This record gives sequence, structure tokens and C-alpha cells, in this order.
Amino acid sequence: MTELTTQEAILTKLQEPYGTYREIIHGWAEVRADKPALRDENVTLTWREVADRVERIAFRLQQTGLQQGQSVAILGTSTANYALVFLAAVVAGGVAAPLTTSASPAQLEGMAKDSGARHLFIDRAKLAELGDGFMSGLDRIVLDEELDEWMAPEGEVSSPFIPRGDEPFNIIYSSGTTGIPKGIVHSHKMRWFQFAPTAGRAYSPEAKALASTPLYSNTTMVCFLSSVLAGACTTIMGKFDTRKWLETAQRDGTTHTMLVPVQYQRLMDEPAFDDFDLSTLALKYCTSAPFSAELKAQVVGRMPGALIEIYGMTEGGVTCLLYAHEHPTKLHTVGQPAPGHALKVLDDHDREVPAGTPGNLVGISPAMMVGYKNREAATQESLWTNPEDGSVWMRMGDIGRIDEDGFVELVGRAKDMIISGGFNIYPVDLENELLKEAGVTEAAVIGVPSAKWGESPIGFVTLDPDAGTSTEIVMASVNNRLGKTQRLAQLHLIDEMPRSHIGKLLKTELRQRAEKIGLPD
Repeated sequence: MTELTTQEAILTKLQEPYGTYREIIHGWAEVRADKPALRDENVTLTWREVADRVERIAFRLQQTGLQQGQSVAILGTSTANYALVFLAAVVAGGVAAPLTTSASPAQLEGMAKDSGARHLFIDRAKLAELGDGFMSGLDRIVLDEELDEWMAPEGEVSSPFIPRGDEPFNIIYSSGTTGIPKGIVHSHKMRWFQFAPTAGRAYSPEAKALASTPLYSNTTMVCFLSSVLAGACTTIMGKFDTRKWLETAQRDGTTHTMLVPVQYQRLMDEPAFDDFDLSTLALKYCTSAPFSAELKAQVVGRMPGALIEIYGMTEGGVTCLLYAHEHPTKLHTVGQPAPGHALKVLDDHDREVPAGTPGNLVGISPAMMVGYKNREAATQESLWTNPEDGSVWMRMGDIGRIDEDGFVELVGRAKDMIISGGFNIYPVDLENELLKEAGVTEAAVIGVPSAKWGESPIGFVTLDPDAGTSTEIVMASVNNRLGKTQRLAQLHLIDEMPRSHIGKLLKTELRQRAEKIGLPD
């Protein structure tokens, strides 16, 4: 392992095509030994302590039978201990497999089995919820009670593991699905390509990152892994709360953060927002769910620092970046492909369409998954081979168009497109019309079966109770503006939109609700 004994050496390494997280962690432990590296509401760990504990956990994993390339399952609320186990799994030659806390017990057991893990790190609250018999066949370690005693004695170092770039780094399980979620496998090279250059350019060792989305989410990696590589300090929040987030950001002097749109909305709606000093904020990211132009404008206007929206998939493919603070007229888009990334728009026969025409997005970049764990058929279905040169692209699952300046505007999810009477209806167009109505605070449109039309669009809205409107009034007004083929067949009031833990709208749940209500003729 190359010795990285100066800050300049580490920062130079981050700009190289490939390196290892272990090498960087040990480098920062030498250079920034007593500087804070990781904290949660109960503990602050220095870089020396982080490197020591990661090695001690990695040593114990190897000692208790972890094989190279084998997964390490992690389940519970995000904490410093959770982050240490994630890093230790990778350092030990294993694969970090964080499990989605909102999944059912059957799904969790299915994910653990699919991952091939023999170790399960779980916090006491989650184990109490699931019962003492939950996955008792695995080597089970209670994160918040047993980790300190379980890890190897101070000073122990794991057997060196120098991964090839194509070896697995982590598995991220998809959310918002029925059945056993698919396990998305990322390689060491992908995780280096994604975060090492960013860590060297957009962060500094003095940065203070605030991670308030769960560590089982790929979203959080943008903040967490970039900060680790940069030698910065990361504060891990267990559960998002607007006041707690504001208090933490002010106390720590937070410089970098990642938030999903629903979190930004809650911050903008917080009555005490302007009472807090956020002047240290330098860079804010957003990803994982649709981010309205209106909300982007609010965030740019009210929160200090740059705002970068990231569009992409956990599986990889193209990543688009919107520097919202620099492009006020492009807030309705998700930006342009990042350097080294490319995007095409295809019709339903996989032929490229003219500029400005909506179609199926496909993307290519060095940041692409190895594949879905144990699902070769699903992996192949997610790919498109360019007949011109044989290059392999990812199907992004979205319908979008590219404007004359190269900015990408999303029209909707391919699977959410509604075909009514032979006409394509894009839910986002109808949702935008609903949001124009006074009193509508959120809107979602789905397609449901129709004997007459094949599919019909129906909508769900949340309403401001003080607005003095109703679904009947809203639907009549919107349908008056829409074309005949686009008009809503039903509009329903809903108290709260169903969302995943990272704010993704769960249209599957809306479809289930629609079936219970009764479908239109």
C-alpha cells in the first residue's frame, strides 16, 4: 500500500484513475490524526480513532469467517457505528450490504439471503421490533450495545486486501417495490470514479458535511463517501427533523450537505428557518426525487451556497448535473450530462429521436453497476447496446427530452406513462397543471385500467385546508385547460402522499388506493 504521508499526496491520489478507500483512510489518520472525522449525537471520533476502529472491525470480520467478496448486512438507524461497519466491510475485503429499514421482515430476510451475508449488524431498536429470533442463524452483532466489545483489541490490523477495480464494493437494495428488492452491485472502481475527484475538487479537509438521509440509501453516499475521501468531518443524523437539522448545521458550521426534495420543502416551510445562521453552507446537493422549479428557486434564494441537483440512477448510467444557482432559467430541467457521461433519447423501437422530442433515456459512463445480484436476466433487461459501436448503455427508466442548450427535461417515468385511446399521456404534464391551482400543495397522477380507453389518468392531491377549494373545483378547472385525451377521469383528496424514507413518491401505493376506491368506467 502506497504511503500517503502528506495532505498533498492524498489530494494528488484522489485525482488518479483508481485508488482504495483503505489507503485514503490511513493517509488521513496520519495527516489529520486528532481532527474530527465522524460524529453522531452521542460520539465524535477523530481520524486516528476511525482508522483504528475500522481496522479492528475488519480484523474481527476476517477472524469470524468473512470471505473475500462476501456481504456484510447492516440494519438500523444511521449512526457513527453504522458508518464504521460499512467502511470496515469494504476494508476487510467484503461487500457492504445496508438493508432498507422500511422493508417487511420477509423482505429483509430475503435481502440478507440474497446478499450471501453471514454477519448481521443490527441496532437494538430494530431487533426489538423484529424479535430476538430474527435472522438468528447469522452472526448477529447489536450495533449500539455489542460492537465495542465484539471488535478486535486496540491496535489489531486486518489482513491487507487490495481490491481489483471490478470487485464489488457494496450492494444497495432498491426501495418502493413489492417482493424482494433487487440488489444493485457497485464496484470499487465505480465508487472511486464517483467520489474521489469530487472529494478533491468540491470538498476540503476542513469541510463539515451533514448527512441526514439513511446510510442504506445511495443518496447518502454522495455526502458520506465524498467526505471520507476528502479527510473532512461527517455528522450522521439518525432521523431527519427540521429544527434538529438547523440546530446541527448552525452548531457545526456545516459546509456540505445532501437533502432530498421533501427535506428542502420541510426546511422552507419551517417557521423558524430564518432564525438560524447557515452562512457557512458552501454546497448543497439534491437527488432521488422530482425537484420542482419553484422549490429550487426558493432554496437558491433562501439558503446560502451553491445548489447542485443530481439526476441519475442507483444503477448508474448517465448522471446529469444542474447548477441551479447559475441557471435560473433552467430550473425546470435536471441539467446537462456530467463530464465523461453521455445521453441518448430513443423511441419505443430503440431508435434515436430528433432533438426536443420526448423519448426513453439511455446513458453511459464509467459509473455503471456491475449488475443486479443473482438476477442476470434483469441485468440484461436494463441494458441497451448501441448498434453503431457495440457500446453498452443503461436504460434510465425515464422519458425525457433535450432542449437546444443540451439541458435535459424529464417528462415522466417510462413505466408511469399512460396510453389512453392510443395517445401517450405524461403524468408530469397533468401534475404541473394541478399544481397551478390555488390550494393544491402536492399532486400525483397515475394511469389505471379502462375498458373504454385502455388506460385513464386519475389524480391525487393534497389541499391547503384554508384555501376554500375542493377536488371537484380543481378537476373542473384543470380539465378545462387540458386536451380531450388528457383529461382526468377522477381526482381524489389524500391527507399525505405515500413516500419512501428518502422522499420518493410511491405510485404503487396510489394504484392500490385507486383499486379500493373504484376505477372509472
